[in-house]
Amino acid sequence: MNIKGKLTEIYPTKQVTGTFQKREFVVEYADNPKYPQFIKFEFIQDNCGMLDSYRIGDVVDVSFDLTGRPWTNPQGEKTYFTTLRAWKLEKQDGSASVEDVDDFIPPGDEPPF
Repeated sequence: MNIKGKLTEIYPTKQVTGTFQKREFVVEYADNPKYPQFIKFEFIQDNCGMLDSYRIGDVVDVSFDLTGRPWTNPQGEKTYFTTLRAWKLEKQDGSASVEDVDDFIPPGDEPPF
């Protein structure tokens, strides 16, 4: 599966156990621009470093697997967890970083100095 959207959060890598690490990030996905969705993905293990060259505001194409698993709590109630596990991230042409957007001044709106 894959979606295209804008990076809105990039979290540091978390060492979950002695042998397992993950790094989460959020993409704003706007299939309908009136109702944008904020989707959290994760990279695991060696893929955590894939986010190092990306910045908030970059437009990206995320390739991911949808995974799920059951868990039974101590009271015997079963619940389910869903994870969006990314395995590929590509920067899209025309993406702008937050700094690029902040520095843009529309014509005619230049400061008077």
